Amino acid sequence: MLNLPLNHAGLPYPDPIHPIIVHFVIAMVFFSFFCDVFGYFTHNRRLLEVSFWNLLIATISVFLAVIFGQFEAGLSQPYDAAQPTLSLHTITGWLLAVLIVVMTAWRFAMRRQNSSKLSPFYLSAVTLLSCLVFFQMMLGSQLVWVYGLHVEPVVEATRQGILK
Repeated sequence: MLNLPLNHAGLPYPDPIHPIIVHFVIAMVFFSFFCDVFGYFTHNRRLLEVSFWNLLIATISVFLAVIFGQFEAGLSQPYDAAQPTLSLHTITGWLLAVLIVVMTAWRFAMRRQNSSKLSPFYLSAVTLLSCLVFFQMMLGSQLVWVYGLHVEPVVEATRQGILK
């Protein structure tokens, strides 16, 4: 095990990297969703193409987000009250990684068959995916704004044994 010196936020580097990458993934998934919806109803093939490429980039990026999320969660030393939310956030993150890959594969197959058409079933599934991404955003926000993971006063209180 590496014994890295940790800063005021409990990290071996200046700021958390997970939120930076994950916000990129969130934006790509939501933008892909909106392009799919508008492309479907307007029959605009270009919007459907933009959607596909955004989802493909999100697929690659989500794994970086999960890796950094796991690393930073391991360094966070969550106290008892934060643990259930962190566990749910972790499980949901891995589930989203798998679902985004599945949705991208499905989208790729539809694109190969006919690049100007989408299945209504796909639109339903991508709507549910977007809802799950929103739920994951709420969990991540709770971890920072309610439980203060990687926030200096909470890190210091945990180090001093005030929070358990």
